[in-house]
Amino acid sequence: MTVSTLTAVLDSVLDQAVHRAGGVPGVVAMATDRDGNFYEGCAGLRELGAEPAMTLDSVFAIFSTTKALTGTCAMQLIEEGRLSLADPVRKYLPEFAELQVLDGFDAAGQPRTRPPQRDVTINDLFLHTSGLGYEFFSQDDLQYRTAKEIPTIVSCEFPSIRSVLLHDPGERWTYGVNIDWLGLVVEALRGKRLGEVMKERIFEPLGMADIGFTMSESMRARRVTIHERAANGALSPLPELVLPQPPAMDCGGHGLYATVGEYMKFIRMLLNDGAGPHGRVLRPETVALMARDGLGSLECTGWPTSIPSLANAGSFFPGVPKGWAYTFMTNRAPTPSGRPANSLAWAGLANSFYWIDRQTGIGGYWATQLLPFQDCVAYPQFVEFETAVYHHR
Repeated sequence: MTVSTLTAVLDSVLDQAVHRAGGVPGVVAMATDRDGNFYEGCAGLRELGAEPAMTLDSVFAIFSTTKALTGTCAMQLIEEGRLSLADPVRKYLPEFAELQVLDGFDAAGQPRTRPPQRDVTINDLFLHTSGLGYEFFSQDDLQYRTAKEIPTIVSCEFPSIRSVLLHDPGERWTYGVNIDWLGLVVEALRGKRLGEVMKERIFEPLGMADIGFTMSESMRARRVTIHERAANGALSPLPELVLPQPPAMDCGGHGLYATVGEYMKFIRMLLNDGAGPHGRVLRPETVALMARDGLGSLECTGWPTSIPSLANAGSFFPGVPKGWAYTFMTNRAPTPSGRPANSLAWAGLANSFYWIDRQTGIGGYWATQLLPFQDCVAYPQFVEFETAVYHHR
């Protein structure tokens, strides 16, 4: 298929996402091979009821798609021999040893806790096997946080990640605040804020400018408003919903703002075995380690919801077995969209999604700003986008 035909097909997917019944306010999507982006598109508005149209350089809260960049910073320390997957987290962050395992609640609703059966390791943080959760994916975590008056993670404060282990380390995969703790390990070893480490060791080698935990004035002017979908499908802008600027803590699990174009440079680095235009970010063998499924007999499962306004319950490609790599979901079998087995992918809370297919040498990122997670339009249209890339390229 010609480039112009592929562009027309993908443009139509974005157009449908915005203009179908209940469509998203706006979207930016891009796809790349190892050499550069072969598709860049946008549709809709930055904010419903406002003038600015969505543009390719619009700035998004990328939430959990932050995680892979934090994982990259930690992998660089492993390359240097300064960090090991087997290390206990408390070796670098003594306060981590204070975290206990939740053992139910008493009649008054107060939590009962006990010590974990073993130390949580760096490997557990990477793989989400520590037992740490998120308040919007776990009723128990939400109840514990409420009882202990722990702030929400979007406060970007250290107390927000000092929650509870929902089970013993290594018992199962539970998605949670692990990578925020991993970011603190990076800070402890580098002696710098995580944002500074990312700037020196990822952003500059890859030529990434419009990305950071604190937005520049130019980025703020291009920020996309997060919207909320009500139970009846109606959409409302939430212009005041912005992560703290600057944050008290650079949250390695969810704190970055970025344009899609900047994230594509990171995806391309992984497609090119760690090489960037201005220097190498990772060794090829480290990228191979990052892409390895570490869960063994465990499985990356779907998720419930405990705060329906933030996240719908769901899963990705039900029926396709999934593992977890360092720090991505990996599909253990081909997906219906065309992604081969052992590809990498993940998502951000406000309905941004990416995939990295190192076998074929392509990847993509789909960005909207909409809650709750796994929106009934945004997510299916992302799947349509990915499917069209594979079937029409």
